[in-house]
Amino acid sequence: MKSFDTLWVELSAKVLAGSQGSGTVSAVEAGVHEIGKKILEEAGEVWLAAEHESDAALAEEISQLIYHLQTMMLARGLTPDDIYKFL
Repeated sequence: MKSFDTLWVELSAKVLAGSQGSGTVSAVEAGVHEIGKKILEEAGEVWLAAEHESDAALAEEISQLIYHLQTMMLARGLTPDDIYKFL
């Protein structure tokens, strides 16, 4: 099972290596505008799942939102420590 931090390490390594065929690399290369659109889409899906779906479906939607938030962090050069200081 992955945690926020283990996912971060995995995604960072993919971006650093420029892994061919990686959706994460493609997302970061597409830039913050495209990532931002995905974040808005996923946030809406989290809300709808919270209103109308099972806990498992909600958890899955939240995991997808976290993934896209981390791609935004990578695109902007932020690290988890940059985020944690505001929690």
